[in-house]
Amino acid sequence: MSIDTSRPRPLPHETVAPMTDADLAARLVVGAGTLARRLREDGLDVHRKTSVSDVVTEADEAAEREITALLAAHRPGDGVLGEEGTLVPAEHERRWVVDPVDGTYNFVTGSDYWCSAVAVTGGDGYLLGAVHRPVTGDTFVGGSDLPTRRNGVPVDRLTPGDLADGSLATYLHPPFFADPDLAEPFHRVSRGAATIRMLGSGSVDLASVACGVHTVWCQHSCPEWDWLPGRALVEGAGGVCTTVEVNGYDWFVAGRPRAVDQAVALLRG
Repeated sequence: MSIDTSRPRPLPHETVAPMTDADLAARLVVGAGTLARRLREDGLDVHRKTSVSDVVTEADEAAEREITALLAAHRPGDGVLGEEGTLVPAEHERRWVVDPVDGTYNFVTGSDYWCSAVAVTGGDGYLLGAVHRPVTGDTFVGGSDLPTRRNGVPVDRLTPGDLADGSLATYLHPPFFADPDLAEPFHRVSRGAATIRMLGSGSVDLASVACGVHTVWCQHSCPEWDWLPGRALVEGAGGVCTTVEVNGYDWFVAGRPRAVDQAVALLRG
């Protein structure tokens, strides 16, 4: 009989320390991203949600099931809200939000600009997020109680900067350009940056903001799974995050100090 020695087993008198939220979050996104990538390599069935660019695959659903199962084992009692429909009521104020594949259109068309993302919220403003990019192998973890790390190494703290000197990461679905209540604020803030990037994964964008690649990120009407994981990373890197209402729409803005205030002023007109 063979014995599995891949994981050392505790002796009877030993106790196994529970995983920290940071360790668990990293495990969740790495596991989900690895599974999704393998399923993509095996071939995918793609289903449209609301448009040709808003799609879901069995990889999204399988990765969300894996995350939910691990949370049930390691954080029983915590609530769970998943993009693909998971809803676990919380027994207390802690809750996880889950985006198993963020950037699904990129994912199904062969781009590497996608990720798996989770965040956990709790009392007293507690927020922690994790993002994993399977194709590059990068894992980001950080939040209110943990300076943001990339592959275990703390990122440089974000210093004040100007939007006009840097890039703005953003996204607006083409049909929304016909709505002046959205298009006009979008055009104002876009013209205020040195350049813009519209790449299709909010959590990857926000991880890049946390690392200083982009100066500001903004997008309207974000669900929690598109906002909280990346917000945690930006705040954990010393950045600023806020929400502002313009023309009846909520805009979510994150980035370097000072530059965020400039972006908000442009959105408001």
